[in-house]
Amino acid sequence: MTSLITVLGRGRHPLPPEDAAVLSAATLVAGARRHLESAAVPAGARRVVLGPLAPALDAMEQEAARAGARVVVLASGDPGFFGIVRALGERFGPQRLEVRPGVSSVAHAFARLGLPWDDAVVVSAHGRAPHTAYNLCRAHAKTAVLTAPGAGPAELAAELLRTPGIERRLVVASDLGGPAERVEELTLAEAAARDWPAVNLVLCLAPRAGVGPVRALAGHGGAPAGWALPEDAFEHRDSMVSKAEVRALALARLGPRPGELVWDVGAGSGSVAVECARFGAAAVAVEQDAAAVARIRANARAHGVDVSVVHGRAPGALTALPDPDAVFVGGGGADLPAVVRDCAARARRTVVVTLAAVDRVPAVRDALHTAGLAADGVLLHSSRLAPLPGGVSRLAATNPVFVLWGSRP
Repeated sequence: MTSLITVLGRGRHPLPPEDAAVLSAATLVAGARRHLESAAVPAGARRVVLGPLAPALDAMEQEAARAGARVVVLASGDPGFFGIVRALGERFGPQRLEVRPGVSSVAHAFARLGLPWDDAVVVSAHGRAPHTAYNLCRAHAKTAVLTAPGAGPAELAAELLRTPGIERRLVVASDLGGPAERVEELTLAEAAARDWPAVNLVLCLAPRAGVGPVRALAGHGGAPAGWALPEDAFEHRDSMVSKAEVRALALARLGPRPGELVWDVGAGSGSVAVECARFGAAAVAVEQDAAAVARIRANARAHGVDVSVVHGRAPGALTALPDPDAVFVGGGGADLPAVVRDCAARARRTVVVTLAAVDRVPAVRDALHTAGLAADGVLLHSSRLAPLPGGVSRLAATNPVFVLWGSRP
């Protein structure tokens, strides 16, 4: 009969007596090199360094099949939270595991600051595209990032510095709960200028990140209660704001979500950027009119979201921005096809364009096709109920608008 595999979360130094007893009886001990070097591994036990997982898992399986074998895995903090328990469960099944968790590094770090973390978003950069972590930090006031080589404090800070108007401070924590524990608070510029050794965790905090209201759902709060908000929910000039019906379809095609970056190009009032941010996406609004830039910032503040605002003209103003997952392009000037072409070349997923002039539709579709996107679209023409004397209503037509989109196959 195969034996259990015991996973010890090393949340305390040294191990508590009951965990130390399990380790002392082990015939094979697996863990990161630093864990194996600091733990009291029995002299006769085989040591397996957790680097590439496949050979380590093979060694554990062979050992666990031997009569009288005891396999122990050393891990950091809570190994079921972005840790080794997932890989072990996939290979051996949860019934073969005995997990003894320690305190997670995230809980430890927030405890050091005296802050609750039920309103924090937690993201891992281990073996994953780092832009997801960067975008969550742009969009959310309280984010914990489990770091990885190439996605540490310096890289995170440098990326955030590319998004104007987003204020953040970093708290860099290493060896939490251990003898070499270190917790440092830095500005983005300070963090970007440092060479960092391997660290466990970075907390990315906005100025307003503190003790927030009581919550029932941890992390990101999910989709907002309503979207495609009425035009009067935004400051705007002379009705220069996307109509709610048009915005509803644009949002459906953009699909904004946490961990993604959305550009709102030719943003006007910034209504699309604000609504994307309400869904949890990071949002950048690009606008050439200075008065409109001020209105975008006011609209973001009014809705309690962070929107990075770039005062400039596309496509030139897009050059220094991080690559987006989705792009919304509003307006209909003569340079619209060139703007769409540049946006489509850099978008990971989709581009949505709204315009009124039928003459520009073929050029926009060509720009989407040229960038390798599958293009589609509709002419959206809605009529709203409007009151008439005598308590009756009529239909008041709004101006027709083309909504075109391109999706990357």
